[in-house]
Amino acid sequence: MVLVLALGVVIWSIGALMRVPLRQRFAMLAVLWAAALVINLTLPDGAPLREATGGDARPWAVLGGVVALVLIYRAGLGWLRARVDTPVPVTAAQGGKTSAPAFTETELNRYARHIILREIGGAGQKRLKAAKVLVVGAGGLGSPVLMYLAAAGVGTIGVIDDDSVDGTNLQRQIIHTDARIGMPKVFSAQAQMEALNPFVAVRPYNRRLDPALAEALFAEYDLVLDGTDNFDTRYMVNGVCAKLGKPLISAAITQWEGQIALYDPARGGPCYECLFPERPAPGLVPSCAEAGVIGPLPGVLGSMMAVEAIKQITGAGDGLRGQLLIYDALHGETRRIATHPRAGCMACGGGAPQLAPDDAARAGGA
Repeated sequence: MVLVLALGVVIWSIGALMRVPLRQRFAMLAVLWAAALVINLTLPDGAPLREATGGDARPWAVLGGVVALVLIYRAGLGWLRARVDTPVPVTAAQGGKTSAPAFTETELNRYARHIILREIGGAGQKRLKAAKVLVVGAGGLGSPVLMYLAAAGVGTIGVIDDDSVDGTNLQRQIIHTDARIGMPKVFSAQAQMEALNPFVAVRPYNRRLDPALAEALFAEYDLVLDGTDNFDTRYMVNGVCAKLGKPLISAAITQWEGQIALYDPARGGPCYECLFPERPAPGLVPSCAEAGVIGPLPGVLGSMMAVEAIKQITGAGDGLRGQLLIYDALHGETRRIATHPRAGCMACGGGAPQLAPDDAARAGGA
């Protein structure tokens, strides 16, 4: 076997000196390998030529298999690169920009499972890298949202929250750790996201969101995700997004239930205030601190938010514009309600019916 390998090295070296194309050199090595394999499969044991080529077909078969796997891997990488090089059409989520960022080979490997999805592909992954997404809140819902957006390769991720990590958060806010108790949540989230994916840019805003800041901040982003736990912030975020024409993915949870929707009045959907024109009466929808919440529930709803964000950015599938999805974890039930703009809405000025009071109370939880 050593003799055959030495002969292969000689063939390759002579071919390199004579500037024989790589494909032809590989072809000559393939012929040499095939000859050695055939000799070991056909000649009887002890035959001089078989002994000179190793005396056993199995090592040659293994060698051929390894080389074949390497070639298949290289061909797969070439195919992925070809898909990534597909021109990216302008989307609403990009705000009219035609950015086409390049990928390193490490990124291609990282995002390979996205790129081979027909609905995303290389063009969709480019849109993700070019996108700017702002997440309001780094708590229960923000934790899975931020982790999955970072893992998915969203190029710029902003996160705003003025709270610090507390021990009571760790039952559900999985982006934080015990070692970071007392740290501002946005910096704790940033550390975890950058550790997960160093190819994304994280912008932490350690401050309380107010209307003046919201308008200037939201203008810098293509998409806003709201995972806050109070109605004042939720109505403010909705109003600013409606004013600026920014799509808003918002979710809320309480105890065993959660709801999620895409609010996008600029593109024909309702806004949050279309569905819930008035805040619930005090005590009707208790907060998680008051009523409790099952730990994995924000993970379920937050993951749904990340999925909807990826769909919105890439144009894959059907989003939740004009749909309110309600999830009941206790009974394992999901229901979807069609929604419409509401005439006279103070936030977006939309135009049709609103939810029934029972559905509004159920879906408006913090």
